Amino acid sequence: MPDLASPERTEKIERALASRQPTLTVVLENIHDPHNVSAILRSCDAVGVLCVHLLYTVEPFPSLGHTPSSGAHKWLDYERHDSVASCFEKLHRDGFQVLATKIDPAARSLYANDLTRPTALVLGNEHRGISEEAARLADRCIYIPMMGMAESLNVSVASAVSLFEALRQRTEAGMYAQPQLTPDALRSKTFEWLLR
Repeated sequence: MPDLASPERTEKIERALASRQPTLTVVLENIHDPHNVSAILRSCDAVGVLCVHLLYTVEPFPSLGHTPSSGAHKWLDYERHDSVASCFEKLHRDGFQVLATKIDPAARSLYANDLTRPTALVLGNEHRGISEEAARLADRCIYIPMMGMAESLNVSVASAVSLFEALRQRTEAGMYAQPQLTPDALRSKTFEWLLR
């Protein structure tokens, strides 16, 4: 059995936690396809998202850990919600701007937003998109500019594009240069991750 607290594993965990961004999160609203959920979680882990919000009002909650690339799921924290209003209220209370992805004439380009601010990116169902309630209660709707014939990207690709734009902005602002978690939170999370 491998040593779960080996120096190499501990160092890798500490390095990943030092890059975690508690002020960047994703809200999955009724995303159905487990492959999409898995790919989104992998992108979240890759850019240092700490917690993902699972907002499921129509579709059943996803089963995490039983999909391709599911290894990423265990390095994320989750909050479950069954109400758009209560989910967004909590995010606003915690200081997040809520940006909902939607193809809409009033939406603003992804690249025209300050993603160094505490930001929650809302991604909607593969077929229905985000709900009207989510669009109404969000601070702003955003879209990814498209230059071809297709109007939109697959939801997992859209999440990666959006998250890596946040990574780019935050890297330029120096937000990955020093830990965003407190020393106490880093110690606690390191111990917790060593047990995962």
